[in-house]
Amino acid sequence: MLFEVSVIPLGGDIHMSDELGDVLSVIDRSGLPYQLGPGSTCIEGDWDDAMALVRDCHREARRTSKHVITLVKIEDDEGQDGKLLSNVTSVEEKAGRPLVTTAAAAPDGESPRSAAPSPRGRRAGDGKSARSRRART
Repeated sequence: MLFEVSVIPLGGDIHMSDELGDVLSVIDRSGLPYQLGPGSTCIEGDWDDAMALVRDCHREARRTSKHVITLVKIEDDEGQDGKLLSNVTSVEEKAGRPLVTTAAAAPDGESPRSAAPSPRGRRAGDGKSARSRRART
């Protein structure tokens, strides 16, 4: 199952990277496969493990914020594992080319839209990025 999670601490600074860094540390320590996106993090796991992790992320954000909104979108595709990577791979196969899926993949100074795909490290889910854990993605 895939769980797309957005944790939004309210009432603080307009930039939330410090608070979200702490939340990402909770996700990282969980050992579950995940991919960080610009507005959410996609986690792969079973219901119990992933929902417990969502709860832990929300609690972590509440440590520093009195008001937190946590949004969760769930993809439950029976019998399917490894969807963190296979969903992207399937679209790339249909497009007939690798797709740039992170800004970090763009060559220096180029926007991700105009950048030519890099064969190495082109997406966080390729098992080589610090943003994605274990090759199960």
